[in-house]
Amino acid sequence: MTLRPLIALSALMLALAACSDGTPQSEAQASAILPTIGTSGHSQSNTPAKQIFGAERVASVGAPAPFGSYSKGCVAGAAQLAETGPTWQAMRLSRNRNWAHPATVDYVKDLSRKAAQQPGWNGLYVGDLSQPRGGPMLTGHASHQIGLDADIWLRPADNLTLSVAQRESISSISLRRERGAFVNDNWTRQHHEILKAAASDPRVARIFIFPGAKVKMCKDATGDRSWLNKIRPWYGHHYHFHVRLACPAGAQGCVNQAPPPPGDGCADAEAWVQTILNPPPPDPNAPPARPRRQILLADLPQQCANVLQ
Repeated sequence: MTLRPLIALSALMLALAACSDGTPQSEAQASAILPTIGTSGHSQSNTPAKQIFGAERVASVGAPAPFGSYSKGCVAGAAQLAETGPTWQAMRLSRNRNWAHPATVDYVKDLSRKAAQQPGWNGLYVGDLSQPRGGPMLTGHASHQIGLDADIWLRPADNLTLSVAQRESISSISLRRERGAFVNDNWTRQHHEILKAAASDPRVARIFIFPGAKVKMCKDATGDRSWLNKIRPWYGHHYHFHVRLACPAGAQGCVNQAPPPPGDGCADAEAWVQTILNPPPPDPNAPPARPRRQILLADLPQQCANVLQ
């Protein structure tokens, strides 16, 4: 690889780090702003936080409040998205992940009404939000911890009378082709319009979807393109798109992710697509990736101890 493409690729990966589902900027900010449970001598400080929060079945009592960052925190006073509404159905109910900050529940309902206006869609199939008290999950996501993340299925919600059993067995559909470099034949204009509506809401900080979808929307968008800034390419995200809301106004102890770089982000998405199609050779001198350390209860903000009471 010549020097210029290498520099371009490095710049791209630095920009994409700002979009990471792991939100490294937020973790650093949270550590600086919020004292952790580890400083309080909690009896379960050294227990993996996912075991504790994954066992909670209902929300905590009290005012709604997100604490910490998207990938290291919890949520107090969460609301439960109803299993079925006029324009949505919550999926995979056995996971008990249809809980979130009330702002997220309201957002999902609002977006589902807009989706229901699209031909062939009666609303939305809603995937994981958060656990009843947020926190790390037993399986799956690194984020979704403070009640401000939502996964929306890319399968058209044409039937809102699915049984609980059907919602366990039915799957979403993939929209990607060539490892995510392009969309496939399942992509429709309705997907474009729903994602545009999702990103145009001022409550949204960013939306994650596979690179080929971002490039497709960049090519098809006309008029005001400002909403494209919030559509960020990321690995996976071809069966669903991931909505991340900004911290609600006045939410003390909630740490926002760094904002996306200015502009529509289309050049970065196209560069990512080119990297998918023409991947650089592996670096034989690269050190092996370190396994991610489990988040212990001690690592979470002190407020999370109260959320567990």
